[in-house]
Amino acid sequence: MYNVFTYDLYKKVVANMIEFEEHKVKLNDLKPRLDDLAQSLGLEAARNELERLHAEAAAPGFWDNLERSQKALQLTRQLENKIGSYEKMQLEWEDLYTLCEMALEEGDDSMLGELTDGFAKLEADMEAARLQTLLTGEYDANNAILSFHAGAGGTEAQDWCEMLYRMYTRWAERHGFSYTIMNYLEGDEAGLKSADIMIEGENAYGFLKSENGVHRLVRISPFDSSARRQTSFSAVEVTPEINDDSEIEIRPEDIEMQVYRSSGAGGQHINKTSSAVRLIHKPTGIVVASQQERSQFQNKEWCMKMLRSKLAEIKEREHLDKITDIKGQQQKIEWGSQIRSYVFMPYTLAKDTRTGFENTNISSVMDGDLDGFINAYLTCAATNTWVTK
Repeated sequence: MYNVFTYDLYKKVVANMIEFEEHKVKLNDLKPRLDDLAQSLGLEAARNELERLHAEAAAPGFWDNLERSQKALQLTRQLENKIGSYEKMQLEWEDLYTLCEMALEEGDDSMLGELTDGFAKLEADMEAARLQTLLTGEYDANNAILSFHAGAGGTEAQDWCEMLYRMYTRWAERHGFSYTIMNYLEGDEAGLKSADIMIEGENAYGFLKSENGVHRLVRISPFDSSARRQTSFSAVEVTPEINDDSEIEIRPEDIEMQVYRSSGAGGQHINKTSSAVRLIHKPTGIVVASQQERSQFQNKEWCMKMLRSKLAEIKEREHLDKITDIKGQQQKIEWGSQIRSYVFMPYTLAKDTRTGFENTNISSVMDGDLDGFINAYLTCAATNTWVTK
């Protein structure tokens, strides 16, 4: 019995040593990709820019212009994070390679689990960094403004709209991003009719631009006494935050301003007076609203920010030379126009119609697990390999 046990243990150790050898080969194969990633991320230029920013921050008068200094500090943090993330991956690769060599030299298979987990994490980190290199759009690094609109269908559609609102705020929390409620119009019985939020974080727009479009829900409606299956639609509009763009000129005579009392989430404490503002851009028909601030002036500033962002996004998407070429467009929130379907019954599935990516864990998706959809979109956009609907 003792000899059998010893032989089985020996076979296990040998098998584990083979796995260490295989991981060493995979790490050697991974190294050129890691080196290429540094070039794709533009690390040399990033280090030079970071050195310049540090010198600027140390110069006299840096804090005299608060807006400029804050932008410089924000860019500094972004560059430090980019460089730090890559250097961490380099260190992980070196640690894993050293672990392989030590295990093979000493015949110690006790750290195989640590090696396997570490290698999987390194590959995931490199893939996440690779996707960042695909964010080359003019506004990809900006914050994102998300607007939610319930489709036809009353309470069911408004409840679905609120579910989407929750899904994206959970996504933001998962990634350490912050969000601010800019406007929130509650539904008649449940859910919401429309809402606008600002999601702040590095590359927020670059990641979330994939979510722009109509989202379809199929489920047994909790609002139907007959428990029938219902199909609902809501639209998500994603635009980049534009702080200052000389090309986005908005003439005062093109704007109609309306004021009203704030209500709903974010407005409960500021609805004593008519402080909420709605702006209508007459040439395009675009409507924006804000109720988060206590004064009309502040809410108008938020509205102008949203309007400028929407115009800039349309200009970029349509490849227009002039902002005056933008025409108002109303996407129908109905069957056939969806970018993604979320099925709760008779099976569970979230599937993107553009990329073909799908996730059967619908609960996880509704809790903000959207990275698979976002990554698939960025990859398809980079390679122009869309799925035919």
